[in-house]
Amino acid sequence: MRCVIARYPFDLTKSEVEDMLKGIRPEQPVTGQCAVISRKLYPVKQVGEVITKQDRRDFTAFEVTRALTRLGFTCHETPPAPATPAAPAPSPAPAEDSTTGTSADSGPESTSYIGTTLG
Repeated sequence: MRCVIARYPFDLTKSEVEDMLKGIRPEQPVTGQCAVISRKLYPVKQVGEVITKQDRRDFTAFEVTRALTRLGFTCHETPPAPATPAAPAPSPAPAEDSTTGTSADSGPESTSYIGTTLG
């Protein structure tokens, strides 16, 4: 498929783009526009640099995103949020002191001063 990036036409196919990126590690962290290629998340500017062999300043992320979308890749404006783990189980309530009827970990508010001399 013919794609125009930085005013230059490129005849690209999805498999060619995947082959070009084989062995190239995605830059970390991915913070801006990104594309999923071969189950890896790549910044679109890195992909554009590899497929056009031009400096990143010569093209926009939008141009590369448009080309990759037309080729059938999934593109995102920002990286998808990582899967969140299940919520942890709530911690058990503090044990209650059977002699006073108060929680064992009640803090200074429950301190009794009866029978002590203050001051």
